Amino acid sequence: MNAYRQVILLNEISKLATKQAQWEPYAWYKDMRDRNPVYYDAEQDVWNVFSYDHVKRVLFDHELFSNKKERSLIPTPIQLDNRSNVNLVDPPEHRKRRALLTQAFTPRSLKEWEPRIQEIVDELITNMEGAPVIDIVQKLAIPLPVTVIADLLGVPSRARGQIKAWSDILFLPYNKKAYTDIEQQKGRAMKEFAEFLYPIVLEKRKHPADDIISDLTQAELEGEKLTDEEVVRSAIGLLGAGNETTTTLISNIFYCMLFDQPGVYQELRADLSLVPKLIEEVLRFRFGATIDRKVAQDTNVFGPEMKAGQVVVAWIGAANRDESHFTRADVFDIHRPGNQQHMTFGAGPHFCLGAPLARLEANMALASFVRRFPDIQQTDGFNLDEHLTASATGQSLKSLTIGTA
Repeated sequence: MNAYRQVILLNEISKLATKQAQWEPYAWYKDMRDRNPVYYDAEQDVWNVFSYDHVKRVLFDHELFSNKKERSLIPTPIQLDNRSNVNLVDPPEHRKRRALLTQAFTPRSLKEWEPRIQEIVDELITNMEGAPVIDIVQKLAIPLPVTVIADLLGVPSRARGQIKAWSDILFLPYNKKAYTDIEQQKGRAMKEFAEFLYPIVLEKRKHPADDIISDLTQAELEGEKLTDEEVVRSAIGLLGAGNETTTTLISNIFYCMLFDQPGVYQELRADLSLVPKLIEEVLRFRFGATIDRKVAQDTNVFGPEMKAGQVVVAWIGAANRDESHFTRADVFDIHRPGNQQHMTFGAGPHFCLGAPLARLEANMALASFVRRFPDIQQTDGFNLDEHLTASATGQSLKSLTIGTA
């Protein structure tokens, strides 16, 4: 297994030093859009784009901005020649690999999964009832996605705590001080994760069941079935990505309702049809997402000369707050027309495969919660710093206490 040796350190670009600044980078985003919309970081040889149109171009134009890259923001120990890897190839090869996984996330598949997801949601919410204060991250945002994705893949649910721990390590951002330690942690987590999944894959190949790992053992690519190791790698990718984004989304939903737009909870109580609108606005408003690409050929498409082989970082969180695309972009507004045009799940050929599942889980979780709890309140003495942890988005909530009485 080879790890990338060159890692892009976002904090070295943004210079946002504190947890609070990384959680609320929006003033910096605006400053960059206004003053440095195409910014070159000479120290790391990285271009950065912040406007909606520029970010969209980076994500869509794989001929100029390739996913075949040697440097990345959150590299994990990976085998680059693994045929099941969908993240480090461009079309048309990308389409063939992605097709292996796409069928598992079709609307028809999601419809079949709905009863099981609702069952998991109901169990988690029932366990919260009667408590005057709830840690919504620990009680809902973390257990729901990891339980769902483990179930869908056919992995024992009793292992969900360990799966979450491995995923957290694999998504851990690097920093200069702890680079070697973090790299070693990632290597160990990947090795343990693979060793855990390998016997499951062997069993599913012999005795296929109605789950995604079984489907992968039977799937063919270019006339050949995936090897056991390729199935293991695919499963790790799905298990990791399948809980990371959705946990952040559900956590952010409750933060937005408590702090960004107090009172919106009662709007939802009065009209549950607003739940999907709120979720899309949370995805637009409060996600510090970034995606990197390699410059595939010399270009001046954004003005300055960008050289083949350099890296460009698309600051999606900044694009989602671009006033030229979203009117009053810094206001949390669930009634905003077109708020679903955010790019939090990416765009173009690499649009997030699990986006429909993340949306489904968030919608079911929020609607079910709103039906059961008359109101939510901030808790006394809430200190944001104590609830944040370093994550793929800069900072994310590791806990969030809410009052329900």
